Amino acid sequence: MKGRLTRLVLAAAIALATVAPAGAAGLSPRGRVYRTAPPMDQTVSGRILPQLDGLMDQLIADKAAMTVDGVKVFQSNDKFLPGKIAVGLTYPLLATPRTDPAFKTRLAGYRALADLTVDQPNDTWGIYYYMEALWMLKKAGLLDQAVSPETLAKLRTQLDWRTFVRPDLTLIDLPNNYYGVAFSIARLRMLMGWEDETGSKALMAKTLDHYRRYSGVYGFADETDGDGRFDRYSILLIGEISQRLIETGVAPPPEVKVWLRKSVDLMLPRFNTRGEGVEYGRSIGAYGETCFLEVMTAAAKFGLLTPKERTMAYAFSSRIAARYADFWYDPQMRSVNLWEHGRRTDDYRGKHRILGENLSLARQYIYTDAIWNDLGFKGATPEPGYGAWLKTLPTYTVTWFAKGTYDRMLLTLRDGDRVIGLPLISGAAGLHMTSPYFPIPFSPGMLMGVPNGTSPFLTPRLTLADGAALMPLAFFRDIKVARAGGRTTVTYRQDEMDRTGKDAPVADDRIAVDTTYVFEPGRITRTDTFTPKVAVAVKGADLEFGTFSGAPHAVGLTTRFSEGAVRSFKATGLDDCRTRDVVADKDYHTPVGALTTAVTCHRGAFSLTKPWSLSWSLDYAPTAPAS
Repeated sequence: MKGRLTRLVLAAAIALATVAPAGAAGLSPRGRVYRTAPPMDQTVSGRILPQLDGLMDQLIADKAAMTVDGVKVFQSNDKFLPGKIAVGLTYPLLATPRTDPAFKTRLAGYRALADLTVDQPNDTWGIYYYMEALWMLKKAGLLDQAVSPETLAKLRTQLDWRTFVRPDLTLIDLPNNYYGVAFSIARLRMLMGWEDETGSKALMAKTLDHYRRYSGVYGFADETDGDGRFDRYSILLIGEISQRLIETGVAPPPEVKVWLRKSVDLMLPRFNTRGEGVEYGRSIGAYGETCFLEVMTAAAKFGLLTPKERTMAYAFSSRIAARYADFWYDPQMRSVNLWEHGRRTDDYRGKHRILGENLSLARQYIYTDAIWNDLGFKGATPEPGYGAWLKTLPTYTVTWFAKGTYDRMLLTLRDGDRVIGLPLISGAAGLHMTSPYFPIPFSPGMLMGVPNGTSPFLTPRLTLADGAALMPLAFFRDIKVARAGGRTTVTYRQDEMDRTGKDAPVADDRIAVDTTYVFEPGRITRTDTFTPKVAVAVKGADLEFGTFSGAPHAVGLTTRFSEGAVRSFKATGLDDCRTRDVVADKDYHTPVGALTTAVTCHRGAFSLTKPWSLSWSLDYAPTAPAS
């Protein structure tokens, strides 16, 4: 009982010493500034592992009747859940001293839960999680006690990568990052003695082949087959592959090291004092932060970081862990909060998966912490000079993803303590017309998209008389970035607009557009010039700005805010702009909290016969105040 009591006492002490998590109450979209942060291992062992203790004890007690924040977890249609339960509960089980009376109770409870879930749906990632759990138990000498022979026999048949990979090694209706999942399963089956290494070798070759084919010379994998979706997964995928190599004892091929270092180079200029992560694309929120953990710990393990980079990567990791405990975990829900108090995530990570999200997120913190511990950072105080080091990072970085028929890139800017990103990518099928993939500036807690939201955030939408809704979203050509003093200018053209409304982008060449962005300290300006091929009847043009700023005062096309980071928003080329409070409107909820105000601008019907320009500018506080 000593080990568990120690974790609970430490958790209580840390919680009392911690500032209340403003984000969990819906009061702040950013959370705390960590001028200093506790050692990562202190947060993981003292705050995150006790959360798993509680979930394990609740699962053992409630079994199939368990609920988390009102969700009946075994009626949630979470097809990864049995695997997440298996691996998530393995950590508190192995952390419980075998002399503790609770150990026998937990071991028996684990065995009963394995029997309970063995016949429930468990797909892809769930299979991998379960295989990892079995391998951990086997290494600990507990497999036979934790899983009954009958259940283990069923699992040996069920936990197979061939359930989602065809004999010719093509995936069955899944994105290409699932090759890494299949490899991990095959490798773990080999370690368990359930198959030889033929499958894992073939799947690793397939994974690397996909990476070569769709990353080209720039080293970031397109999540699609060449349609240009370079998002969090493109940065993370090589980190996931590397973590699976580490877990299963495989030396990284040279190419993996090269690709992993490219993700490191993208991430380093984005380090910050709050532990904030990727701010655009899908499945971000807490997962936008753990992707930094996975990439950086793998790079440290493989010796790809300089001594200074490794020290600062650990300092940032400690802040990410503290942010999870302070900002993302909600004590009242007794759960990570990705869905309530103004927060929203994409459908893939809906609240029906609440138990699984708690288990998988905690697991990521635990195994990345273990890597830092192995590298000598256990209990280490993060570098006191981290804040000063941040000031030495480049204020502007251009990361290319692709050049060719269409260009794809990410601009990263630092302005005070703000990180601002401009992704010029495509959401591709299913996501191209959702605002997290728009070609607009994003900044954690200041400029955010709405998961699955389709309002024309900072991007004009032209509705034609024939009903077509055209937006400049996907077909970027001739991207140029220029830097002069503190001013960054980005220009590009699109010979086709995206005719929205279909699953995938549809190129419509009736109107071309030239776009110019100008970034200056405290100000962003965008100008679009639309040129028709022939005269086009336009029913109306719309533009919208959703912001965390409040107390708006609108005069004409200019709106000023008395509260929040954004101070003003101004449009030109439109007829009118109006403001409204949207805090209670779920269509304006973001991964970090509810937007406060929407500014909607419109131009009535007109005939587009010559080039027409529309622009907007926003002013913001260059340095965010510490919370």
